[in-house]
Amino acid sequence: MIQTETTPNPNSIKFLSENIISSIGTEEFQKGKVDNLSNTFIKELLEFKGVELVLLSKNFLSVKKTDEASWEELKPMVISHLNHYFENNKEPILKENKNLDNSNNTDETVKKIIDVLDTKIRPAVARDGGDIKFKSFENGVVKVELQGSCSGCPSSLMTLKQGVQNLLKHYVKEVNSVEAL
Repeated sequence: MIQTETTPNPNSIKFLSENIISSIGTEEFQKGKVDNLSNTFIKELLEFKGVELVLLSKNFLSVKKTDEASWEELKPMVISHLNHYFENNKEPILKENKNLDNSNNTDETVKKIIDVLDTKIRPAVARDGGDIKFKSFENGVVKVELQGSCSGCPSSLMTLKQGVQNLLKHYVKEVNSVEAL
């Protein structure tokens, strides 16, 4: 059974499943890069009229739509697409490991930053149907990428500055500011 939750971004909805959707962590896919995809489920979902972006996580996926598209039309299509997949497949939609983690980074400050992002920030962002990915740390500035419902959300800048930046500065004294790419 698929359940939906609204997110702070009016153009994004979170679709929850009791099935594992991704066994490799959180990944984002954009309509503009659909030609490079081999995953049929994601490709078909991005080809729905009005779907702009899809974020897959362990037990949910977020869909971000264009302003012109309506949830009345899209929501049942996404639910049906998910149900159809899990009726015919017993494995997650994303299952192969792409080695996209930052665990091989040896810098202690970067390890602390990633740990705070993973344990304190990512779960909160996931509740809103999004994700936050560490990109770099240089001269006291942490650069992150907001994904899913968070990308383009009107409240994401406030979340970034008041939430993410304050938490990182509290736990990692080397951090001065946080910026989104």
